Amino acid sequence: MNTPSELKYTKDHEWIRIEGNVATIGITDFAQGELGDIVYVDVDTLDDELNGGDVFGSVEAVKTVSDLFLPISGKVIEFNSDLEDQPELLNTDPYGDGWIIKLEIADGADQSELLSADDYKAIIG
Repeated sequence: MNTPSELKYTKDHEWIRIEGNVATIGITDFAQGELGDIVYVDVDTLDDELNGGDVFGSVEAVKTVSDLFLPISGKVIEFNSDLEDQPELLNTDPYGDGWIIKLEIADGADQSELLSADDYKAIIG
């Protein structure tokens, strides 16, 4: 299972890449494996300011729907429009072309709950 060490993770199986004040967010390889074939990604929070832990969208797989939780506070500034026609990118390339949103990080956003790759691996076993 792929868990890139340069990323941070959440207990809810999202990953986050922070570059300056912008964060790219997606779901982990573990999450996509648990969900199975992903058929739809719904994000209706574009331009919304949300708090860490808030639901920013959902992922629909063949047998289930799973909410997506924001790792840290900020404003959703971009949705990966490729997912509209190719939601399976979450299965085939969760850390690359399968990213879900970009977030402008709020000033003073709490990052203390973010996990290192090793800490995340310990959670998923």
